[in-house]
Amino acid sequence: MHGLSHVALIFVSSRAISYAAATIVDGIPSVQLDEGTFIGNLSGNVSQFLGIPFAQPPVGNLRFQLPQPNAPYTGIHNATDYGPSCIQQNTTQPIPSGLDPLALQFLELEASDLQANDQSEDCLSINVMAPADASSNSKLPVVAWIYGGGFETGGTASETFGGSGIVQRSIELGQPVLFVSFNYRLNALGFLAGAEVEKNGLGNIGLHDQRQALRWMHKYVNAFGGDPDKVTIWGASAGAASVGLHMITNGGNTEGLFRAAFMQSGSPGSAGTLAEGQPYYDALVADVGCSDAQDTLQCLREAPLQNLTVAINNSPNTDSYQSLNIAWAPRVDGIFLKDSPQQLVLKGSVANIPFVTGDCDDEGTAFSLASVNITTDQAVLDYFHGNYFPKTSTRDIERLLQLYPNDTRLGSPFDTGTANAVAPQYKRIAAIQGDMMFQAPRRFFLQQRSSQQDTYSFLSKRFKYVPDFGATHGTDVANIYGPGDLTDYLVRFVATLNPNGDTGIFWPLYTVEAPRLLTLWDGAVPLNITNDTYRTEGTKFLTQLSLTDPDTF
Repeated sequence: MHGLSHVALIFVSSRAISYAAATIVDGIPSVQLDEGTFIGNLSGNVSQFLGIPFAQPPVGNLRFQLPQPNAPYTGIHNATDYGPSCIQQNTTQPIPSGLDPLALQFLELEASDLQANDQSEDCLSINVMAPADASSNSKLPVVAWIYGGGFETGGTASETFGGSGIVQRSIELGQPVLFVSFNYRLNALGFLAGAEVEKNGLGNIGLHDQRQALRWMHKYVNAFGGDPDKVTIWGASAGAASVGLHMITNGGNTEGLFRAAFMQSGSPGSAGTLAEGQPYYDALVADVGCSDAQDTLQCLREAPLQNLTVAINNSPNTDSYQSLNIAWAPRVDGIFLKDSPQQLVLKGSVANIPFVTGDCDDEGTAFSLASVNITTDQAVLDYFHGNYFPKTSTRDIERLLQLYPNDTRLGSPFDTGTANAVAPQYKRIAAIQGDMMFQAPRRFFLQQRSSQQDTYSFLSKRFKYVPDFGATHGTDVANIYGPGDLTDYLVRFVATLNPNGDTGIFWPLYTVEAPRLLTLWDGAVPLNITNDTYRTEGTKFLTQLSLTDPDTF
């Protein structure tokens, strides 16, 4: 660990290791956790502590096991570098012929943002960024970021998603907050399914990783200047879906781990069972060479990581033909998820806390590149019937296609007329996939909960100028990490549970009677309030299908 001996000498000589809270000596911050001292770095007026392990390394016999709490810390530790990302699943974005050059450039930039640093199974680390003058008496609100990536990829080691800019902006607003991010296991390593997994109570390991990180925060965040009773969980894409799942697990009991939630492009949707993931388990076992093992799960634990990684990369991903029918995703396991998420919402298994949930206008476009070879009405029907709604009648799929006709003027990117028709059915498929996985679940969640707790919603219509994609999935994240105008709303929401302050325009509560959206635009008028009334018949029908045929997340 480079530079540790030099830094350690500084701290030993200054007796910083005796302090129980974050301090700065000679321009270098440190914090004591248990009997251990963690040495961070200073970025402007933000102290950064990176790569702190929050659980035991999930390696060896702890592979495919629930996270185990870390032992009490001792000694001196360098916390100046991010820890390695969890093992990623390789994805290859399909590039249809005829994509606009600007669209290609957009894809390249998106891919570079998602590229992980060094990867390792030993990846369960957490990062804390705090105002440099914070102390254990500060009791500052905390925002905990959960990254996206389709439960297949993602990590915290990224300048794009670093968090220092958010802390800096909170200081400028006079409402300082702490930023925390953490890794969680992905793909098969975090979301293995099948009868063997169910029998051993090991479903949704990645969600348990997240929960363990939240428990770590509750125990230790005070040392950095945070208030463990003022935590907001926040995420985008799979991270936002994870936030929603933390709201509905455990009968809605937060265990005091968080008091608010902020979701970008992800809400509680539908989910299949662990048993329905059996084909993916069987294929993984065969690829690794464990088919003849008496205990296939133990064989997977003992397999060389390289063999396991190759097998994971052979499984479908969000860039595959089946797209958002994700192989390795949260599933009903009887423990973390006792039922499909939307059924839990209907049963009232929801944390009664303020929340924000919003989407981009064209959520489905980037996910529809792998299906451009679908060119006829019958092929579209077969795709949605076989891939997303296998238990649904043909008549209902026909009804869905009537609600989303093959009219390029009505497809996604929305409001772009006949432009952006990458393929004959592209805009239609993009419209259905975006509404099915994002808009409909968001609207359902708000309609079920807005009468019982404070709820806010937004719609991002920015980046409409990007050809072929428009305001596609993930483009709203730039409005916070930029930082942008959503940054102020996030900071104020974390600090006060109300996103409004003296910047931007007034963001009203969302209610069934007045379903109002903070709407983000390109151009001279960047923000206004619109009504959440678009494609209501289509999204209502999609919700009906997901409630009766919840095979996909």
